[in-house]
Amino acid sequence: MKTSARNELTGKITNILDGAVMSEVKITVSADVTVSATVTKEGIHSLGAKVNDNITAIIKASSIIITKNLVKTTARNVLKGKVVELTKGAVNSEVKLSIGTGVISAIITNDAVEDLNIKVAEEAYAIFKASSVILIA
Repeated sequence: MKTSARNELTGKITNILDGAVMSEVKITVSADVTVSATVTKEGIHSLGAKVNDNITAIIKASSIIITKNLVKTTARNVLKGKVVELTKGAVNSEVKLSIGTGVISAIITNDAVEDLNIKVAEEAYAIFKASSVILIA
């Protein structure tokens, strides 16, 4: 499936925790990368997804926050990586981090790039909420 979202991470479902309305889905993308998604209980069951199934997590680049320091946050996804590419535009920049065996892209303001002094080859963290993840089977 083709989408305009910059990030597609495929992995295996390792846990599904059903609540009354929402389900939390844990996806192991690689040995050191796990993504958490919160989706409606009806949504995950309509996909027919179950533990050990392969699934793809889609995250819009504009939903990802970049930081250079590990911080405590309510966001369930904090992925450590290395900056492999930085492309500056007129207002925003695209920051690509190598994470595990893949790459994740974030769109952040040029001011943020300057404030954080983001440079290629340095470590950084990609942070995004579990509710920002869309699942496709």
